[in-house]
Formats: sequence, C-alpha cells, structure tokens
Amino acid sequence: MHPLAGRPAIKMNGLGNAIVILDLRDSNYELDAQTVRAIAQAPELCFDQLMVLHAPVSPGTEAYVRIYNRDGSEAGACGNGTRCVAWYLLHDDEARDSLRVETQNGILECRREGARRFSVEMGPPKFGWQAIPLAQPVADTAAIPFPIGPAGAPLSAAAVNMGNPHAVFFVKDLDAYDLSILGPRLERDPLFPERANISFARVLDRDHIVVSVWERGAGLTYACGSAACAVLVAAARQGLTGRSAIVSLPGGDLTVSWRESDDQVVLAGPVEWEFETVLEPLLFEEATA
Repeated sequence: MHPLAGRPAIKMNGLGNAIVILDLRDSNYELDAQTVRAIAQAPELCFDQLMVLHAPVSPGTEAYVRIYNRDGSEAGACGNGTRCVAWYLLHDDEARDSLRVETQNGILECRREGARRFSVEMGPPKFGWQAIPLAQPVADTAAIPFPIGPAGAPLSAAAVNMGNPHAVFFVKDLDAYDLSILGPRLERDPLFPERANISFARVLDRDHIVVSVWERGAGLTYACGSAACAVLVAAARQGLTGRSAIVSLPGGDLTVSWRESDDQVVLAGPVEWEFETVLEPLLFEEATA
C-alpha cells in the first residue's frame, strides 16, 4: 500500500486559490512529482498548491512546509497557502495568535487577525536579475520589453522575486489581453529559466490595484498571494502606488504592505476551510498503473 494511502487531507482556499494541506510531521516520507499529480487528479482535491507539513527544522518553528504546484513542480512560496496553514495550526489554539513556519524561502511569521483572517510576512523582494532569476542581465528589471502589445508593440514587464519569480505587466485595460493565451507562453519565456508567474495589473488609484494572474504550474487562478505581493512591490517601485494597497483578484481582495523598516512584504486576507477527507489507495494505484 502507498505510504500516503489513508492519510488525512484538508481542503481549503484563500479567495478561491485552491489549497490542500497534508500533515506529515510524524513521517519521513517525501513526495515526488508523480505523487503530487496523483493527489491533484482526485476531482474533490484538485488544487493550485499542495502544502506539505514536515517536522520543524529550525528552533521556534511549527513545521517545515514544502509547496507543490498542481503539475508536480515545487514552489518557493505560496502566500494564500501559508495563511491556510496558519489557520490549520492555530484554529484549535485560542491561546496563541501567531506562529512561524519555515519554507525554502525562509522563516515566515504568520498572525491571526480574525476568525478567518490571517497575515503572513512573505520576506523582502528581490530585484537583481540573478536573484529573480533571469537567464541574462537586463538594463532594468522594472521595465523589460516584451513584444506582446497591439501589433507586436513592446509591453514592459517588472520582474521581481517574491519567493517565486514574477513578471508584472501594468496595462490600462485588462480585458484587452487574453491571459489564457499569453500566460503559458510568457511563463516559459527563455528569459525565465525557472519559469515565472505572470500578472497583468491595472492601477485604479494609489491604494487599489486590480490583477489577473497566470500561475506557473497551475494556470489561471482566482488568487495568488505571492503575485499580489509582487504587483504591489512593482507598483510602489515605479511610483504608481504607495507601499500599501488593496490588491483585487478574481477571487476577492488581499491587503499587501511593503514595510520600510525591515523590507518585509506582508500579505493579509481571508481563508476558508472546505472539508477533510482521506487519500484513497486507488488514487495512487491508478497513477502508477
């Protein structure tokens, strides 16, 4: 029998960003891409990200969290998923309102702001071409031309790493660009050796941005926390907004703040518990047949 057969799986979402939590803190089992895809094929469990909790590594943390996209690839960050993990770890513990978890992007501080509202410190943004990463140096990572505008005119992307590589395009009309077509092409552009999350954003005013996201390894999504952070940072860097704004995605609103004191980007918003189930043995048998 597969080591994960019969294991509990928690289905949640952050503004529709589909999340599954798998708690393996009592196990040494590590998932591979095939196993991730097997879990994702269960209709009720189809996720954008799978958050797998392992035993803590660093003192003072609750868990080491590995993050997987639906296609089996591993992600460095998932803000909405981390907020769901915070709910999972804190919902029965009324004595605490904060905790720390560790990911490959470092130790993240999470806070409960309400019964179903949580925030997470996503770390500082990275703007250097090697840190994003890009395949080659560019003159300005805040303005990289791509020939995707009308009649092939260049459209500028702001590139930033928020645990994952992101490319943000600021446009006047979101409906003028079909992200279902542009997203997969831009995600795999040769400039992005680790692929990239692609966001198209319209700045409504200095406190409000509307965003559509193509998430690498998952596709079009209702919400992407790290993308919301990347958009706010890119907008503030260009003087389009202040250092805090509401970021509206198809699934709803997130609040993003970029602190001057320590360079931390803080993401806040609601989470929703959907159900708990178990991983059926047949799921893995069919995946390996």
